[in-house]
Amino acid sequence: MKKMKHHPIMKEHMVEALELPKDLVYHAAIVTVLGNRELTLENYRGMIEYHTDHVCVQTKNCRVTVTGQNLTIPYYTNDEMKITGLIKTIMYE
Repeated sequence: MKKMKHHPIMKEHMVEALELPKDLVYHAAIVTVLGNRELTLENYRGMIEYHTDHVCVQTKNCRVTVTGQNLTIPYYTNDEMKITGLIKTIMYE
């Protein structure tokens, strides 16, 4: 049986029509920022680097780098982490 490839626009319409959670369908990271002092990152795969001036995390479809001062990770689970400190930038690569 031949596997059908879905056009990205068609997939987007299906997700909208079926009201599916976009983060699950697209394997997207969820980044929640509270001011410039707290960031919660969901749907990540692993930590690449962790220093007090930057934290680099691999998500399922991109790399997220947080830069700042006095950055710490007060907690993390298999799919969520919290970064606190003075957050200056958030980059997606």
